[in-house]
Amino acid sequence: MPTTAADDLLALVTQSLDDDKADELVVIDLAGKTTIADHLVIASGTSQRHIGAMADHLLQKFKANGSGNVTVEGANQCDWVLIDAGDIVVHLFRPEVRAFYALERLWGGPQPAALRLTGTGIRP
Repeated sequence: MPTTAADDLLALVTQSLDDDKADELVVIDLAGKTTIADHLVIASGTSQRHIGAMADHLLQKFKANGSGNVTVEGANQCDWVLIDAGDIVVHLFRPEVRAFYALERLWGGPQPAALRLTGTGIRP
């Protein structure tokens, strides 16, 4: 099966986040669930600075890839940064903010180990 533009963009996103040592990376396939995007990517960072750096690196890679029309929300605070790249929507969280909003549960995706083990996402 040939890869699509969304698959290529997803590979770029997951590789960038992996390179930046993102925690608890989850990819949720949204095909058939909504028309807003094909994939939802959720990851945690260890600090606001870490989240900001991951977001900046992703934006640089989108630009180098020729992916225009990328919108960003929350980059000033870096508690929760949302990057909408059309076919891919990326959420970068601090762990406690991620546990509070629990987007994985909302979209029926796999929950990261920290949420499954503690129920809060905050490690004891």
